[in-house]
Amino acid sequence: MRSAPPTSRRKSNAPLAVSGEEKASDPTESSLFVQSVEKAMRVLTAFDGSKRQLSLSEISALTGFDTSATQRFTFTLSALGYLFKDPDSRKYELSPKLLDFTYHYLTSNELVSRATPYLQQLGSETEEATNLTVLDDVDIVFVLRIVSRNVFNAHVITGSRLPAYCTAPGLAILATLPDGEVDDILARTNLVQYTASTVHQPRKIKERLVQIRKQGYAHTEDEYFVADISTAAAITNAHGRGIGAVNIAVARSRWHADRDEQRFADLVVSTASAISARRRAD
Repeated sequence: MRSAPPTSRRKSNAPLAVSGEEKASDPTESSLFVQSVEKAMRVLTAFDGSKRQLSLSEISALTGFDTSATQRFTFTLSALGYLFKDPDSRKYELSPKLLDFTYHYLTSNELVSRATPYLQQLGSETEEATNLTVLDDVDIVFVLRIVSRNVFNAHVITGSRLPAYCTAPGLAILATLPDGEVDDILARTNLVQYTASTVHQPRKIKERLVQIRKQGYAHTEDEYFVADISTAAAITNAHGRGIGAVNIAVARSRWHADRDEQRFADLVVSTASAISARRRAD
């Protein structure tokens, strides 16, 4: 199974803060917005993992650019080292140089640095996969993943995206946000029923969040991956807003509800609380 692709979403209408008095409801209409940069990013994000290599015509179709523009962008990105052109097939693929961005993000991110020893300890104690995720628009992104020999889904890696509304880490973070912000996120989310157990109705999702706020953790079973059970708690800032989440993922074959849910809930809550407190102290 391949790591899940980014979930479909509507375009955000959130305003972009700019210098001076210039503000635009749509950031792309601002005079500060550089269209060539946006177009270059569209070329790079055309490589979504569904195919290892893309031809010029495929990139053109995926980006909506004409052939001439596609040639200019692919040539420039290749010259800069971010795309590699196979001399035989004449198709393009992403180059390892793009991993530089991942490396710089992980080594400079304060939350990742603070959370790492806690997740290592949690993984050692449970012998299950433990993860640190953050909310990015309507998705959660895995920014740290400690796997074990019992890992359920080895294809979920650092950088993988999953929808927030039906994953334990996503729900844990959403539960810390104001109702209006939750409504906005759900309105911009493609609420898909991935499995028979997926809760995808906005009213029911919001009802879950009320319960999560009361109990302090989120718990999902079979909602995105069948046979995957996840328990998560939010890492919060000084204002109680979720800035990330810690979760433990367990395969159903290893799950014993009467023994595991409360135990794992206590572990993720205490771990998230420790990371939150340490971050505030620092």
